[in-house]
Amino acid sequence: MPQTTGLGHVGIYADDFMKQRDFYNRVIGLQIADENMERGMCFMSSDPVSEHHEFVIMKGREATEETRTIQQISFKVPTIQDMREYKEALEAEDITIERIVSHGNAFGMYFFDPEGNRVELYYRTGFPVPQPHGDAIDLGRTDEELLADARHLLMTKEPTK
Repeated sequence: MPQTTGLGHVGIYADDFMKQRDFYNRVIGLQIADENMERGMCFMSSDPVSEHHEFVIMKGREATEETRTIQQISFKVPTIQDMREYKEALEAEDITIERIVSHGNAFGMYFFDPEGNRVELYYRTGFPVPQPHGDAIDLGRTDEELLADARHLLMTKEPTK
């Protein structure tokens, strides 16, 4: 059977192209790798040198507002401290954080972008905890405390195969 090596990119339609472009650039921190303003296309990446685009915003949503075709858009962060800093940045933008949880294998922070798409920022713990799992966590706790709780789940649940 052929295999994939990973997710290449995700594209979304935007009613307010410039607002979405600004949000993902300024608040989430994706860099603009390429864009065509005439056609309303913006190609974004966390590292444009190694990956031209991981995320694409296109002007003009084809579905009605009530229709959601994307369950969520997830971005990896390198440290738990990055999650804390994103939390502060989102709150400064008056973005409501839906929840912050430990999945055991990752810590996830969920919120909605300006057009109502669910976004997750997550830190991978490396612990193979079976899913689904999601306990609320407080990012005010130390990294060591958060990781100890996630590691403890390995003793109470069977590892993911």
